[in-house]
Amino acid sequence: MSSPESDESTPLLRSDMSSPALVSQPDASPAVFSLPVPPADLKYGALHRALSTRQVQMIAIAGTIGTGLFLGTGRSLAQGGPASMLICYSIVGFVVYVTLLLLGEMATQYPVAGSFNAYATRFFSPSYGFALSWNYWFNDAVSLASDLTAAQLVLDYWNVSHPWIISLVLWVFLVGVNSIHVRAYGEIEYWLASLKIATIVVFVFIGILVNVGVNREHRYIGGENWRIAGAPFVGGFGGFAHVFVTASFAYGGTESLGITAGETRNPTKNMPKVVKAVFWRILLFYILTVLLIGLNVPYTYPNLSNKTTATSPFTIVFAAVGSNVAGSFMNAVILTSVVSAGNHALFAGTRVLYGLACASQAPEFLMRTTPAGVPLFALFGTASISALCFGSSFIGNGQLWSWLQNLVGVSNQIAWLSIGLASWRFRKAWRRQGRSLSEMKFHSKWTWGWGPPFVIITVIALILIQGWDSLFPVFSPVDFVSYYIELPVMLVMYIAWAATHGRDEKTQPTALPLPSSELSAGKKGVLSRWLDTVDTDTVDLRKDEYEELSTDLEEDLEREEHLKGRVRWAWKLYYLIA
Repeated sequence: MSSPESDESTPLLRSDMSSPALVSQPDASPAVFSLPVPPADLKYGALHRALSTRQVQMIAIAGTIGTGLFLGTGRSLAQGGPASMLICYSIVGFVVYVTLLLLGEMATQYPVAGSFNAYATRFFSPSYGFALSWNYWFNDAVSLASDLTAAQLVLDYWNVSHPWIISLVLWVFLVGVNSIHVRAYGEIEYWLASLKIATIVVFVFIGILVNVGVNREHRYIGGENWRIAGAPFVGGFGGFAHVFVTASFAYGGTESLGITAGETRNPTKNMPKVVKAVFWRILLFYILTVLLIGLNVPYTYPNLSNKTTATSPFTIVFAAVGSNVAGSFMNAVILTSVVSAGNHALFAGTRVLYGLACASQAPEFLMRTTPAGVPLFALFGTASISALCFGSSFIGNGQLWSWLQNLVGVSNQIAWLSIGLASWRFRKAWRRQGRSLSEMKFHSKWTWGWGPPFVIITVIALILIQGWDSLFPVFSPVDFVSYYIELPVMLVMYIAWAATHGRDEKTQPTALPLPSSELSAGKKGVLSRWLDTVDTDTVDLRKDEYEELSTDLEEDLEREEHLKGRVRWAWKLYYLIA
């Protein structure tokens, strides 16, 4: 039996999933919209299903546990206080968990390139999907710039001169890794994420010890940092609302595990495992670490967050043990996490831009891939935006990072909102077309009635209230723009695409064939005619449904053999952890 790890040649044609092995039924009519098939000479190549379960799980963790946790918690603590930070991170964590379950349903049923961007286009609105995809691509590209800027902030701990040079070296390294093969990216993410998790586990133990008296002053801290002047809520309602955007920045990246669905082996089995397991681990890490940070670090700590620098609360807690070496070690780990987060953002942005080209919403040359399945032009296009990070030398690392954090945080929220909208229409279409829940490869029963509306309403509320401190007590134009600039930009892109392509049948998602065009037009409601929303009665729910390959069956059999052997307890532990 061949090992699934050795199968790197299984190609995934673009999001049309036109390979017979991956489609449950062919297009029923030549008039139905279909993405172009790659030429026979593979000039446009194909993505490869080469990411294993352990890699996909770690990619989701690595993409989330990064600068938002290691550095962003310092900003949250300084601006909102320990209570605001704990409450906001808990609320956003629950919202993201429900969102992840909704995404998991669609990603398991239709594991295509483009993830929730493709689902928003297919089930909600092509025009909205166009605006969303470009917005999320910009989010990933700006995330890379944010991570490279964060690297400069981390280096300030050692008083490194000209830190922008290190950012340049890291940029070259990340582009080089992502140019090789998706497996190279996955393996690096796996080990960097493992280092992050080990560090957080150590931090939890050290944080408890520091709090009970194992610190430089040999003093029991307890909850005294919650009782200092101004705490536990700092800045009133404005400070509380502001923490939502930093929490959204910190949790951002979880939703991009759906982007890996297009390059994940055996997605029918692996995606549900990832969805069920990963976020509980992330939530556990976040709530514990945020609680310990609020207990051990006062919000008044010098340089916790300002225009020129930012000190990680993790480094502060490690240094509190009484060893400068411990603080330097933690800072070095944070630097590796910055590299990991940048690596993840570059990968995700590249795949989103590739998906845009596949959907004819970006230039066609961005579909070209190397023989190893790397969309090189999309990679370079995404990496080019990271030049923003070099503007830090003019306006200050801390200030630039703060603005970029706002942009990325709001963009993450827009992504979660879009998953809610896509899931709402997907579930409606599933019911209206009479399909049974038993036909779904994965579904979350307890969220079926209220999940999408909850996500939609809650995220809209977060987006509206988080910019409170940019309006009151003093209006800050720059901060206001960093919070809300993406909303009018998306609206303009939505209107522009709807006006130019909204009535063009070639740009509409695949629909079931109907007896006549008049019948199709007659079934469309007001929303479908004027807002370019997809008709849930006619959208094709069978196209792109995944069918297991022989390699998938081999992987399942191999797992079963491992769990029946003499050392099955060791394999159970391995599968639980990895």
